Amino acid sequence: MALAVNEVTRGSKAALLASAATNVDLIGKACSPNTVMWTTDSWALSNTAAKVVVGSGKKKWFFLTTDFAGGIGLEKGASAAVSAAGGEVIGRVRFPFDTMDFASYLLQAQGSGAQAIGLAVAGAQLLNVLKQADEFGLGRGDQKLVGLAVFLTDVRAIGLKATQGMQLASAYYWDLNDDTRAFARRFAARTNGKYPTQMQAGAYASLLHYLKAADASASLDGQEMVRKMKELPTDDPAFGKATIRQDGRTMVDQFLFEVKSPAESKGEWDLYKLVKRVPAMEVYLPLGEGGCAMTVGAK
Repeated sequence: MALAVNEVTRGSKAALLASAATNVDLIGKACSPNTVMWTTDSWALSNTAAKVVVGSGKKKWFFLTTDFAGGIGLEKGASAAVSAAGGEVIGRVRFPFDTMDFASYLLQAQGSGAQAIGLAVAGAQLLNVLKQADEFGLGRGDQKLVGLAVFLTDVRAIGLKATQGMQLASAYYWDLNDDTRAFARRFAARTNGKYPTQMQAGAYASLLHYLKAADASASLDGQEMVRKMKELPTDDPAFGKATIRQDGRTMVDQFLFEVKSPAESKGEWDLYKLVKRVPAMEVYLPLGEGGCAMTVGAK
């Protein structure tokens, strides 16, 4: 969807603020002077998780992957990051998007000898994978489940019993500092007590920066607005200070979190504990390597 909207807005008077899309082509071969990509992407999610988990000693990986572009993209990005960090991919299985019974796949992962099980799965299918993984005891003991596209609402929906100990990458979590906590409380006051995901925080932050650019610009033309957004440093309560690269990538830091156990959690939304903060420069697709025409010659 984001790639389609990206083409509709290209060259128009509109600006596309992509806060929930993760397809790295938006800052690569499909980059547009009308588009800014906020929050995270498949490259950053994969690299953050792989870099930190391999660094902790979990070097042998097995992937459970949904057999479509999104899942395969996550798996490929994470596989490359695992290898670059000194790890090894010892196996993988891919399953159709409509799969409901994951028993055989989970048993393969469990018996593979892998130290980390990478989950290149998202949405409703992720919920089924995690519920069934809990039944098999996958991810307990020496094996670590690593979610490559897991969000706060996924963990809350499944529950801590089935997700405890899983590690995942995210650009935002409500309990990081005083600013993120204050923003989450404001959000919850307007949403019947629900706390923001990283994508909702990205929607807020990108629009806030757009409005600041509008104040500083003589034109509301889409390309002019994006140019002004890149010119101005960002500063918002969800992500703090950052910059926007030539290719439209907003350079916010990434984090690796571990899901708390039921005993560790002190409330309905107290779901994560921080493992490590990773600077943006270490985890995003390097500028000029994604095929973006706007970055020719850039370093």
